[in-house]
Amino acid sequence: MAEFSVRGFYDGLAADYHRIFPDWDVSMARQAEALSGFIRARLGEGPRSVLDCACGIGTQAIGLALAGHRVVGSDLSPDAVSRAAAEAAARGGGLQAAAADMRALPFRAATFDVVVCADNALPHLLSERDIEAALSGMRRVLRDDGLLLLSVRDYDESRRTRPEATAPRVSQASDGRTITFQLWHWHEDGERYDLEHFQLLPTGGSWEVLVRRTAYWALTRSQLTDAVARAGFTDITWHTPATSGFYQPVLTARRTPSPKHPLVGRRYPARRTDPRSVRRPGHRRELAAAAAPRR
Repeated sequence: MAEFSVRGFYDGLAADYHRIFPDWDVSMARQAEALSGFIRARLGEGPRSVLDCACGIGTQAIGLALAGHRVVGSDLSPDAVSRAAAEAAARGGGLQAAAADMRALPFRAATFDVVVCADNALPHLLSERDIEAALSGMRRVLRDDGLLLLSVRDYDESRRTRPEATAPRVSQASDGRTITFQLWHWHEDGERYDLEHFQLLPTGGSWEVLVRRTAYWALTRSQLTDAVARAGFTDITWHTPATSGFYQPVLTARRTPSPKHPLVGRRYPARRTDPRSVRRPGHRRELAAAAAPRR
């Protein structure tokens, strides 16, 4: 599916994304606690600089900022990023936010301790080339030995069972209940699928039906592990929801330190200069005269 449809999907969903959760603030806090646990376990205590490169309306980014981390959020959707910044400010959290494609992150190299790419964002990229570009960019902006945190659906199970829909979920807000569910339309390759995202919103005594469409690549753990390794990460580990407390499977990996040039840092003895090689005023004329043929 074309790139603009992914942006359009999340621009259209930005105003209603929180309705997916029974209580968005509770979900933010719970997810931030799980992600902070990964950060502490691998990088130690203390606030860290974090890039959430698919922040959406801020579900992970805001929670991590409220937990004390220095967070920058970026996303393909300008509408989602704008809402993330506003929601963070309303909760007293500091969140710098920018609209950016994860395949071309506009940040300097070696800027962040942690890069987060959660909520099944990476599988929106439907080719190996795009996956490679995104992961290479995440590695570039990480400091040496920095931490990558990815979360995706359990696509190993989905590839086996080929589900056609998700169960309806009901959330409660001040304006009434919202019902959310999805229809999946699998491609012939058995790996990619088109998704129709349905939300039923209360409008007086009736319902408003909103339908938004996008596509995904159902990457298995093995496929994603190989892609992350090719991008230059090591210590790649998968964590299940049962052990991590996060609602999706999470991949953690470390940025391989950049190799140092063999000549950097070496000490060399002082070079002695032959006095005869020192240039003097008029030395070019002397050289020209010496080289001229004798008559």
